[in-house]
Amino acid sequence: MTNNIFSVPYGSGSLSFELSESAFLGMILPTDEGESTADSDALVRNALQHPVNSPRLSELAAPTQKIAVIVNDVTRPTPSAYLIPFLLEELAKAGVPDENITFYFALGLHRAHTEEEIQKLLGDDIYKRFKFVQHEVGTFPTTSFGKTSRGTPIEIYSDIPENDLIIGIGEVGFHYYAGYSGGAKSLLPGVSSKESVITNHKMMIEKNAVSGRVDSPVRQDLEEAAKIVGLDFILNVVLDSHKKVVAAFAGDFIDAHREGVKVVDALYKIEVEPADAVIVSCGGYPKDINLYQANKALDNATQSVKEGGSIILVSECRDSIGNAVYDKWNKECKTAAEAIARFNEEFEFGGHKAATTAAASQRFTLYLVSSLSDSAAEEAFFTPCKTVEEAISKVLLVNPDAKFHIIPYGGQTLPVIKS
Repeated sequence: MTNNIFSVPYGSGSLSFELSESAFLGMILPTDEGESTADSDALVRNALQHPVNSPRLSELAAPTQKIAVIVNDVTRPTPSAYLIPFLLEELAKAGVPDENITFYFALGLHRAHTEEEIQKLLGDDIYKRFKFVQHEVGTFPTTSFGKTSRGTPIEIYSDIPENDLIIGIGEVGFHYYAGYSGGAKSLLPGVSSKESVITNHKMMIEKNAVSGRVDSPVRQDLEEAAKIVGLDFILNVVLDSHKKVVAAFAGDFIDAHREGVKVVDALYKIEVEPADAVIVSCGGYPKDINLYQANKALDNATQSVKEGGSIILVSECRDSIGNAVYDKWNKECKTAAEAIARFNEEFEFGGHKAATTAAASQRFTLYLVSSLSDSAAEEAFFTPCKTVEEAISKVLLVNPDAKFHIIPYGGQTLPVIKS
């Protein structure tokens, strides 16, 4: 029997493993699996010079205006440090001085950044030259803009709407309940109150709140909020599996975002035949920074495996679970059924991860290759494994004829069953 050696991203490196030819069914890769030859600089500049349904930023801004630039937090792969200088070129054309520009981190309900992380996200020069703010949830006052038609309170940290121009920097990719990342997500959940975020996220259990749908009620709701508050301009990019910018769009926060969606669908929606088992990596750091983020790759992978099959999730989880509520639910819910029942009775942000993973564990056997302790993995409804080979062996022990798919970039790739 001939064995092939495969490698998938893991943290800042990779993990290699052997799989026999007879057990290998297919590699599910985005259509850009080769190194891109795109001129990323030219793509970003062109996007800013030809914005979608909007004047150029250099025409929108004025020297006396205060500018808010919202950038993604450390859990997102957006190359903010790379993109910011292009944005500043446009603002400089409008004569906006450095002291009128403030950078805000879209933390949502995530933890605050360390100084080292801030420096990495902004780049050394921007870190030294400009003001930056991160609103840890519950520690800053908010301004109310009423409610959306779906009843979500629109509460934005008060210092942001005090600016004359609000700009969002983001990355368009699949999102497991907002349909896609990027666009209006800079404002909600990025810089919104806990109540705003939780109310919006309660819609995640609705039928269309799934990856790859722009009509997700979660996205429709947050876009309505952004219209009311006024998100004036975005710069959004699409990344390839090597984290290189392969498309860029600027301008109107909905129309420019939808141009990015078209590219994401063409690159990352892949038709497949379901397998008995799938080995899925999140795509490495930061997509596998913690188990909370890694669940997105797990959700995508469920589309590529038969009911009752197995999923081997490969995720470093250097920041452990990544959410205190998620960790609490994992510890308190002793069975998958208990986690699901609890979610149906009470919505607690973070607990939804425990419930969705519990639901997946009732459909598939879940294995986890990570740096987490065995007990932490088991509490999260996974069978812990030290290596990918160990997980493969466990699958083959149950089903010696199992055929495997491999998904190296599960955080980006959305398998869809062939029609």
